[in-house]
Amino acid sequence: MKVDSDAGINRLESIRDAHTGKKENEDRTDRMEDYLEVIYELVQQKGYATTIDISQYLNVSSPSVTKMVKRLDETGYLKYEKYRGICLTQQGIDVAMNIHQRHSLLAEFLKIIGVDEDIANKDAEGIEHHLHPQTLKKLEEFVKIVKNNHEL
Repeated sequence: MKVDSDAGINRLESIRDAHTGKKENEDRTDRMEDYLEVIYELVQQKGYATTIDISQYLNVSSPSVTKMVKRLDETGYLKYEKYRGICLTQQGIDVAMNIHQRHSLLAEFLKIIGVDEDIANKDAEGIEHHLHPQTLKKLEEFVKIVKNNHEL
């Protein structure tokens, strides 16, 4: 199968750009966002989050959680005092809520196209960090249209 060379070059450039392009916030990684999301969800459900809870939900060791929580504290996303607890800052809450909204939107879209709810949530978790804001906006518009027009 012959591939148009211009299309091939554009595809290569988009792959390169996806891997070398700068994130909106370079000091925040996907893993950091996962931590903030889990902490936010735990606080919403239980009223607090412990390093043990985070360790269980992210399937990582307690020392790894402590290291990341300290890093999130240093970058201003949460306040952490050893043996006292974890408290998200407004900046941390904003990031966590944004991730939560992205996840919900992606899961909803996947369910609309017929993906099982469990799989939709797993897939949404895998891609929620990687979509451009413009893509998310268009997905949101699409989901609203489909939900408002059940006959589609």
